[in-house]
Order: sequence, then C-alpha cells, then structure tokens
Amino acid sequence: MNITFKQVEIKDKSAVLNLFKKTAEKINKMNIDHWQYWKNPPQEKIKWVEEGIKNNEFFFINDLIGKNIGMVRILNEDLLYWEKQNEKAKYVHSLVVKEEFNGKGLGTKILQEIENNAKKDNCKYLRLDADSKNPKLCKYYEKLDFKKVGIKELSLSNYNLYEKEIQ
Repeated sequence: MNITFKQVEIKDKSAVLNLFKKTAEKINKMNIDHWQYWKNPPQEKIKWVEEGIKNNEFFFINDLIGKNIGMVRILNEDLLYWEKQNEKAKYVHSLVVKEEFNGKGLGTKILQEIENNAKKDNCKYLRLDADSKNPKLCKYYEKLDFKKVGIKELSLSNYNLYEKEIQ
C-alpha cells in the first residue's frame, strides 16, 4: 500500500485526539498500561497536541485514495524527551496506525518513508521513544534497527529513547 502524509490543521484537533483515544483503547485490550491517559487526556497533553499542530508537526497518513490509516508527529527538535542535541535528526512521536490496518507492515513502511525524507534533509539520525511499559513496542523498534540509547523519566511514565543512524 502506498501512503501520503497530509498536514494536520487546527480544525482537525478533535480527530487527532480521537485517534489517540481509539489507540489507547486498543492498547488497553492488549493488557498494556501505555497511553491510557489519552482516553481522557490531561490539559498538558491537549496543549502538546495543539502546539504540534500549530508547529506543522502532525500529519495524517492516508492511502492513495485519501482514506485515513493513521497519524504521526515529526519534529526537527525534541527538547522534552531528548534535550538539546548536536546532530541533525528527525524525531518521531505518536505513530498511530488504525486497528483495521494493523498487521500489514504499515508501521515499518511509515518509518521508512520518514527516514527517506530525513535523509533528503541531511539528517544523521531518526529518533523516537517508546513507553518502557510496552515491551512489545520496544522490541518492534529494536527489530527495525533502532538502538536504545537512554531512558527519559517523565511524570506519566518512563520512556526508552531509540535512535537509528541514517545510511
């Protein structure tokens, strides 16, 4: 399946929050205590989404006929999780693939597309985090050649920090 990235606009905020909520419900069914705050997000998370939309960092992921299959947030800098870094990188957050599209390799395809775009932008790394309470997700990223390089402790959870050198 070919995909496109469509910039999220502020009018789409409720759609973004709904994607987070649906994903939290899906994760809860798997008995994983990850992202459960998205079922009823605290104000700090709503503000985080609004800032990301205003900074043109959130993208809907669509198939070629325009059907939405998920979303992602892509940043040029991530001070909250990664602090100031010297090497140029792209930071991936909130990669969501709708449940009906799970198991089709789309997460891998999306990350590959982001990596290709980062390479064109002369980035050295692709970086992301994964909640340490979600070992399946952590293993998934490691299988995709992301290396664990640290842990970030935040109020809602501890996050494993991963990076992949762009070749």
